Order: sequence, then C-alpha cells, then structure tokens
Amino acid sequence: QVQLVESGGGLVQAGGSLRLSCAASGRTLSSYAMGWFRQAPGKEREFVAVIRSGGSTFVADSVKGRFTVSRDNAKKTVYLQMNSLKPEDTAVYYCAARYIYYALGLTDNEYDYWGQGTQVTVSS
Repeated sequence: QVQLVESGGGLVQAGGSLRLSCAASGRTLSSYAMGWFRQAPGKEREFVAVIRSGGSTFVADSVKGRFTVSRDNAKKTVYLQMNSLKPEDTAVYYCAARYIYYALGLTDNEYDYWGQGTQVTVSS
C-alpha cells in the first residue's frame, strides 16, 4: 500500500515554470514505477511522464523538451519539472504508482495507486 500526495501546482504565465512534487509513503520509492498524468476540463486523462522501477524515464511528445521527471528516493518524492509552460498545459496533474513495474507505464490502467491531483493553470 502506498499513499501519494501531490503539491506544487498553481497559476503561472505562459513561458513560466513549475515543479510538481509527489510525496509517497510506504515501501521504497525506487521499487515503484511512478507516472504523471493530467486531465483538462472536458478531456480524458492523458499520460505525461513516467519514471520506471529501474529508473528509466519517458515523456509524452507533447511535453518533450519542456518537462522532466525525476525522483529522490531518500525523500520518497517524485518530481515533474515543467518549463516553457503553455496554456494547453492547463489541467489537473496526478501522480500514480505501481509496485515493481518495468513495462511502459503509458496508460492509466497500469497503475494501482493515485494521488488526489494538483491544479496547474497557465495563463496566456
């Protein structure tokens, strides 16, 4: 069992940056694949980034070159660094976890645990 708590969302102007954090309780964070997803109003939840149990990372094409995912195992925290933000990045951002998982992790049904989400709003 793991509990996830996101933080770091807020209102930012286009071109700005935010860093989201996802604090995890429970087992060693490095054992989990950790994904970031987002959901804009009226849209389906979509994949943003993943850092897998082995440490490999992958980000969606829509955020490639702007977003970076990382984790601090000692702090049991996963980060999503978001730079050059655009209005279309506006959404509720969620982190998700699955224990000892080395598959792609690009779909939300691959994850067992979810945080409550944090709102990111990018103004033009």
